[in-house]
Amino acid sequence: MICIAIANQKGGVGKTTTAINVGTALAAIGKRVLLIDLDPQGNCSTGLGITRAQREHSSYELLVSETTLEEVAMPTRVPGLDIVPATQDLSGAEIELIEFEARTHRLEAALRRDSGNRWDVILIDCPPSLGLLTINAMVAANSLLVPLQCEFFALEGLSQLLNTVERIRSRFNPGLGILGVVLTMYDRRNRLTDQVSDDVRAVLGNVVFNTVIPRNVRLSEAPSHGLPALIYDYKCPGSEAYIALAREVIERLPKHKKAA
Repeated sequence: MICIAIANQKGGVGKTTTAINVGTALAAIGKRVLLIDLDPQGNCSTGLGITRAQREHSSYELLVSETTLEEVAMPTRVPGLDIVPATQDLSGAEIELIEFEARTHRLEAALRRDSGNRWDVILIDCPPSLGLLTINAMVAANSLLVPLQCEFFALEGLSQLLNTVERIRSRFNPGLGILGVVLTMYDRRNRLTDQVSDDVRAVLGNVVFNTVIPRNVRLSEAPSHGLPALIYDYKCPGSEAYIALAREVIERLPKHKKAA
């Protein structure tokens, strides 16, 4: 089982959109995919059409109890794609986790309790912070996928994230790899976008995916319909970009696979 945390401490960079559409693309080629919504806002759950009333169980339970993935996962409208939804309970989880021993390993322990190998790939949609929820995701994950918005402060925020990754490696999860950095909200009409893209590639080289995700209205509209963009409008530029990104993700997966 491969576990990928999708993280960036900055909000509005496309983490949830990336999680939903990469998950959908992987499911479309026959992978059994589980999305874990670890953001108290629950946008990943909403974007897949899971209403608040339907969220009888949530990722909160994975962190504070001995619940198994099987007990909290539920199907989505996308065949082959399941989700562990998020609820507002997650908002207080970081405070509650302080009382637990091995509080940084709660999610990892939950994943290890799943011995059925029901899913091939687990994607974790992290909150926009580097708190205990995101740390739990990084400790549990095999690798990290980082959406990076093409804006002026991108590299500064990325540096902070990579420093956190190094600390996680040295203290908790030496096997944590960086699957890649994907540039999002790319606008070819904006010269700053090209400059940021060039700077990121100059610093990180092949770590950056070749695919860039453009600014696209259809990507923004899809969540309001409770659908991935790949289903809402599979021919739009945003969907085509995520299909291309999924191909690159698949090519890199074997390098990061390890037993959960």
